[in-house]
Amino acid sequence: MFKYQRMKSKIYYFTSIVLTLIFLNGCEDYLDPEVVTYETYDQVTESYNYTKQRLSSVYSSIQPGFVRVGGAMMASASDEAEHTLETSAIQQFNVGSWNAYSNPDDVWAQYYRGIYKANQYMVSADSVNLDVFRLDPEQQEVYELYVKEIERWKSEARFLRALFYFELVKRYGGVPIITEAGSLDQDFSLVKRNTLEECIKFITDECDACAGLLPERAASFEDMGRATKGAALALKSRTLLYAASDLFNSSSWASDYANPELIVLSGDRQAKWQDAANAAKAVIDLARAGYSLANNYEDLFGPAGFNQSEVIFTDRDGNSNNFEIANFPIGYELGSSGTTPSQNLVDAYEDRTGLPIKDPGSIYNPADPYSNRDPRLKATIVTNTSMFYNRPVEPFTGGLDGPPIAQASRTGYYLNKYVNQGLDLEAGQTSVHSWIIFRLAEIYLNYAEALNEYDPGNSDIASYVNRVRSRAGMPGLSAGLSQDEMRERIRHERRIELAFEDHRLWDLRRWMEAEEVLSAPIEGVQITLNPADTTYTYQKVVVENRVFQPKMYLYPIPQSEIAIATGLIQNPIW
Repeated sequence: MFKYQRMKSKIYYFTSIVLTLIFLNGCEDYLDPEVVTYETYDQVTESYNYTKQRLSSVYSSIQPGFVRVGGAMMASASDEAEHTLETSAIQQFNVGSWNAYSNPDDVWAQYYRGIYKANQYMVSADSVNLDVFRLDPEQQEVYELYVKEIERWKSEARFLRALFYFELVKRYGGVPIITEAGSLDQDFSLVKRNTLEECIKFITDECDACAGLLPERAASFEDMGRATKGAALALKSRTLLYAASDLFNSSSWASDYANPELIVLSGDRQAKWQDAANAAKAVIDLARAGYSLANNYEDLFGPAGFNQSEVIFTDRDGNSNNFEIANFPIGYELGSSGTTPSQNLVDAYEDRTGLPIKDPGSIYNPADPYSNRDPRLKATIVTNTSMFYNRPVEPFTGGLDGPPIAQASRTGYYLNKYVNQGLDLEAGQTSVHSWIIFRLAEIYLNYAEALNEYDPGNSDIASYVNRVRSRAGMPGLSAGLSQDEMRERIRHERRIELAFEDHRLWDLRRWMEAEEVLSAPIEGVQITLNPADTTYTYQKVVVENRVFQPKMYLYPIPQSEIAIATGLIQNPIW
């Protein structure tokens, strides 16, 4: 599970760390591949340039959401989508066949690997030898600049460690907090889980510390994707929102669990909501960071999305077309259908007047179901006859992208969000892909949600929800909504605005709505072309019946870890 390595001679040095603890299943060796040199361990850790490059290895532990599990987005484990390939590992979630031995999203080892890389980096960064500048009176400005840079790099690693801990906590509850680099004689069999309260406090304290040391926003194009004060405060906002939500404040789903401190927080719930609102407002008030909602919603998810004023923190990858190959409609060269949006999600988009499509006053037309809808529908989902690449998409029966073609979408829809449909896959064209981790619209909705819980009726609630809606071209919320009505409107807005950004699955858990929503059938649409008048008939169909049991609110601790670290306590009901 844990491994400790030391390189003493001139051999290949892989840039992360040589002196490293690795939290891994199976005790496998791990070396980071970014940069290879013939330098010794001491030469590398004392080098300013290598230390700068080694930080990229800590960033590499971020898990982007493009093809997270078995080639699928996590949306395919929620009511947002169905993955076309039925043999994908993501289906384990949907049929309930996952457990402590086999979890398709088992990120325990990956994130602890990132945590240990961050721990080692923060220690080794202090070994950089700057004497050549420190001792030269004419190089004092350079020396001071390098000292500040090293402190910033350490703060970036510290932020990343807090981010990795959040990703663990939202899945597992309280987890072991390990902040030291480790030693040869450490007994890892005695590692224990920290309480959930200790974990939340650790993450938020780290965010506060990093916020005071990081720049408010990227200062240059080259800095895009690096941690900033805005990113640290955004992580604090999300963490406190989760901490105030139902899941971490109720053990009703696991009432017989002997260690509730691992999964439930104590204290004043209203104070938690207030803390969450204040944390979100702190991001909003970062005036000098220059954050603002992007003018065009769809552009946020294109190749230049990382450079939008709305983006707070993003994982920017190099040029590729893997995501397009995975998600282009089946009738396009190399297309594989991939993550296909559900009718459940499509039905959630309002009409252009702001009414649900089932409202008697809605202008929704079942014979022309995708017209006069919230513009985010077409920005997110490819619907029948939508233009895609160089032709209208045809998911109807007998169409170029529909049944009975093998691996055609079973929902009648294809994904648009994040897909660069301008790529010629046959010619091997590629583009940059940036997975957005934090953006301003989420912070607005975090703020509105928390504020509605502790200060209902506050004018800021509707104001910030309406800013998100207005950018999308949608009318504002009706005046005079009750607290319950506003809660539902905010939850609806998150579902639409943040679709396919890996929020829905976790929102349903933290609201404790997953038992109802994720146990409901996933629906699609069967589309029939009427040759006589070239119209279409749309008939809803059940695509898949799904399973969600109370124990699934939290992931099980991997059994392979418990077998070695016997002090780890398993989550309830698993």
